[in-house]
Amino acid sequence: MTLDYNSLLTALAVSAACLAITVLASWIARRTETFLLACGIGLILIVSGIFAYGLYVDQPNVTVGIVNFALLFPGFAMVWGAGCQFRSGKFPRMRVAASAALTTVAASLPMLLGYDGLAFIIDNTVIAAFLFATAYQYWRARSEAAVPLTGITALYCLTAFSFVLCAVVLIYQGKLVLGVAPKNWAEDLSLAVCIASMTGIGALSLALHQWRMAARHRIDAATDPLTGLLNRRALFDRHGAGVMGPTTAVLVFDIDHFKSINDSFGHAVGDRVLKIFAAELTANCRLSDTVARHGGEEFAMVLHEVMPGRAEIVAERIRKAFEERELDIDGELCKCTVSVGVASGRTKPLPFDAMLSAADKALYAAKRAGRNRVELASHLQAVPTDTARTAS
Repeated sequence: MTLDYNSLLTALAVSAACLAITVLASWIARRTETFLLACGIGLILIVSGIFAYGLYVDQPNVTVGIVNFALLFPGFAMVWGAGCQFRSGKFPRMRVAASAALTTVAASLPMLLGYDGLAFIIDNTVIAAFLFATAYQYWRARSEAAVPLTGITALYCLTAFSFVLCAVVLIYQGKLVLGVAPKNWAEDLSLAVCIASMTGIGALSLALHQWRMAARHRIDAATDPLTGLLNRRALFDRHGAGVMGPTTAVLVFDIDHFKSINDSFGHAVGDRVLKIFAAELTANCRLSDTVARHGGEEFAMVLHEVMPGRAEIVAERIRKAFEERELDIDGELCKCTVSVGVASGRTKPLPFDAMLSAADKALYAAKRAGRNRVELASHLQAVPTDTARTAS
């Protein structure tokens, strides 16, 4: 083989190694992004496979050829698995292991039997398939960040196509036995494409990681860490400047005697009660609705496009379901109730804070009336906020 080819092969190994370092460094910066770890491990295997292939180029040997397959295929399978994990949050361990093992065997058998040309046809085809599959995973996830993910998809597809060309040229030549590493224009082109793609994928992956970290910070800033619901700030960011129409309802919930729960059973049990109630709220809202922890043991729900009377039905269903829940605390049963204020069915649009205030007044009327009940703001006289708060 020529020095130029070996130089390209070395450059590819260095480019892949740099990408592996970039990916692993990104994972260290944010350990929760475990797909980066899987991708980094896959790239390390690929770099090792490239070095093994370099040895095969200099001195063709069946054992070295099989080692090359045994490193490259699991590496590309890991990169594909990382793409699956990026999109779905789950790493497909069994599919990665099975596909890596089957493809390694599929390419190794012809190599052992002396059909190294056939082995390299399988080699190029398998790598192309893994790359196309990886591109498909990022393409499916493109709604998260369209520009970098579309770019990554395109680069994976371009690289895959270069391996397809290598396989096609070998098939066209019709040589099932080569005796040396494949040498043709497609191999040279593939190496050049791989080097360029590695660089591009590395840059886009870094940009994507930074974008994702910024998005996670925004989510964390808008999320209550205990319940996973929106916090008060996010609630007002979403609806504070809006106007609530006649088909919109605002519900405010307050867990009854919550302080006594903390005093009797401890704050850990109190936190558990809050999470259980948050789950009850989430189970009873649609994607178009909003649920938030308004503060302490108080929660708010905004229902959109609801028919008259629907908000009261939802509030009563949540109240009843929560009342029927029982917590076993060291053999002692803990039952909780909730009071609800509902503002809905207005004949004219109102600002969000006015609707929330009306629901809040209804809530404290419910508490004055004995708690564990639903009270409607539309059925109440105006209650001064300071007076209402004394009922809590």
